[in-house]
Amino acid sequence: MAGVSSKSLAAALESLEPKLATASIALAQDLFAILGLLDSNAGLRRALTDPTRESADKAALATKLIAGKVSAEAQLVFLELVAARWSSARDLGDALETLAATSAIAVAEGQGGGSASLNALEEELFTFIRVVGSSHDLQRAFDDAQATGSAKSVLAQKVVPHASAVSALLIRQAVAAPRGLKPTALVQRFVELVAKRQQRWIAYVSVTRDLSAEQTARLQAGLNKLYGRDLKLNVNIDPTLVGGIKVVVGAEVVDATAATRLAELRRRLAV
Repeated sequence: MAGVSSKSLAAALESLEPKLATASIALAQDLFAILGLLDSNAGLRRALTDPTRESADKAALATKLIAGKVSAEAQLVFLELVAARWSSARDLGDALETLAATSAIAVAEGQGGGSASLNALEEELFTFIRVVGSSHDLQRAFDDAQATGSAKSVLAQKVVPHASAVSALLIRQAVAAPRGLKPTALVQRFVELVAKRQQRWIAYVSVTRDLSAEQTARLQAGLNKLYGRDLKLNVNIDPTLVGGIKVVVGAEVVDATAATRLAELRRRLAV
């Protein structure tokens, strides 16, 4: 996905983020359900991504498709996607899949463990990839065009019997609706989304000189308080850095030369 579609997806993810703190797995389930409806009708996909079609017309069409079938929250997410611009009809479905998976992953993240929960989710998804990848029989079973999605979902549960609710949802989606991919390839995409989510728990810190253990501890405590979670520090020495300290957490870059909220941390690190 590139160009205008990439920008639309980025905007959709930014809009989704505030909703994730309180979202339940039902949001992800509803978004995957909408994806199923969308994928079953090529004409509908083209109509919803037609740049010459009026926005109000597309919104009415989308509402008719999902009214009474999903939650109001899921409907709002979908309508925001439909209002955006897409380079191709396929891109709308890909974006919806990304938002659904991201919603599920955020549920795992919020289940008390934060980064640890994401690590556990990643391992469960990797387990599915490894087991299926080592068995030709399983690969044939999941690739069988005659087998129903339900049958494949039951088989997937046997492959990873102790999977969490989020892992089970993502794996079921991958085997029942791989959307032209091998199920393991789609699960690998979900793993990449987990890894992207984990970046929110890593603080990439650039400083002009080595920090003492005491300074590192103060920096750790200050950043944890600043971001409201326990971050893992990755410290890099950059003597050319102007301002003394630069922090990157996820997609957010905070430079002490421009952001007053790092001023206190910078002061504490000064010798």
